[in-house]
Amino acid sequence: MPQTSVVFSSILGPSHSGQVQPGMGERGSGASSSGELVFQEGRLISGSLEALMEHLVPTVDYYPDRTYIFTFLLSSRVFIPPHDLLARVGQICLEQRQQLETPGSEKAKLKSFSAKIVQLLKEWTEAFPYDFQDEKAMAELKAITHRVTLCDEENGTVKKAIAQMTQSLLLSLAARSQLQELREKLRSPAMDKGSVLKAKPPATQKDILGVCCDPLVLAQQERVSSIHPEDLMQIVSHMDSRDKHRCRGDLTKTYSLEAYDNWFNCLSMLVATEVCRVVKKKHRTRMLEFFIDVARECFNIGNFNSMMAIISGMNLSPVARLKKTWSKVKTAKFDVLEHHMDPSSNFCNYRTALQGATQRSQMANSSREKIVIPVFNLFVKDIYFLHKIHTNHLPNGHVNFKKFWEISRQIHEFMTWTQVECPFEKDKKIQNYLLTAPIYSEEALFIASFESEGPENHMEKDSWKTLRTTLLNRA
Repeated sequence: MPQTSVVFSSILGPSHSGQVQPGMGERGSGASSSGELVFQEGRLISGSLEALMEHLVPTVDYYPDRTYIFTFLLSSRVFIPPHDLLARVGQICLEQRQQLETPGSEKAKLKSFSAKIVQLLKEWTEAFPYDFQDEKAMAELKAITHRVTLCDEENGTVKKAIAQMTQSLLLSLAARSQLQELREKLRSPAMDKGSVLKAKPPATQKDILGVCCDPLVLAQQERVSSIHPEDLMQIVSHMDSRDKHRCRGDLTKTYSLEAYDNWFNCLSMLVATEVCRVVKKKHRTRMLEFFIDVARECFNIGNFNSMMAIISGMNLSPVARLKKTWSKVKTAKFDVLEHHMDPSSNFCNYRTALQGATQRSQMANSSREKIVIPVFNLFVKDIYFLHKIHTNHLPNGHVNFKKFWEISRQIHEFMTWTQVECPFEKDKKIQNYLLTAPIYSEEALFIASFESEGPENHMEKDSWKTLRTTLLNRA
């Protein structure tokens, strides 16, 4: 994968009149003319799927740009499963190899071609190792590498490279498998973590302030490194379902996306729970001010996702209605945070702050300044609208590759942020609390809220009456 998003800036630019370039002429000898690619000022913007696949495969004189490899491998899964793409790549490689094996051909060219094929496979397995969880893809990989090794019987250089690539791939797959097994064990129904208390908790009940009283330390506990580019591209793939009304929550999500979604939702509900279950108003006030400070520290370090989750938790109705408690809170800092997360003009204020954090990250010398954790749900929505606004295919049947350059750029930028080495120390005690602390259901939150501050209007009185009736019936 390219190591910086800057490489995309030369590819993505203003539109100009396109020029059709038939075949694969820019690829050098051995190029196919089975399709056509369209360029704008040297930038590939469209082509038939077959031509794009051929453009991926090296020749003796040509090797695809790394940004193209990443973008095409990422976006191709919208049109063709990875194992089928790998099979087609293998077929193209075989056809080219047969041309190079004709009588009188130089062995050096065949070896050069073989080395380039191995390099392409290496980049594929490193950028998207989980494409090879599929047995069909692994079988295709073995078939291609077997054919390539036949050209390297003298010095074994290619064989050694293949062995190293295979070992790295198997280690990546094993690590992913272990992570999925661990998540499966920890999985529980949404918002049913821990116990849900029916009434006021005992005085000895531990809360977040008993575990961590430093807002900065709590703000430093989020991690996003387990998300992969193909996980994000899966969002786009599932948008092409026949069900045009399918929403975000209906998508078949990977473990990584599901876990990250759950983190945001659980953090929001945990904030609300920590506030609502406190008995004394003075302590509730302190709890609100603590979370305001945590959200502020999240903003300062570039952790916008946790910041949004905390603000969302404090804006939930059971918390927002605690007027007597809020009257004791110094809300100036909270007002500033809400300004940054103001949804008007498509979250313009947040996007300005995110742009500033991105620029700081690009120019930073320390890991602390490189951290950027965007609001994940907004990032997903941006990808969603980019996908919906622009078609996959142009009227002439070509793949609208300009669209996928932009999707790839945004996903690559997100992945660059996740790969920053986190400079903050994990606090096992705090993380254990975040994972195991009781989280109230919405109903339990309202019960705790009304017990802390009684209903003030007819609507709240009716709600409280209904909740009490429900409790009596359960008893």
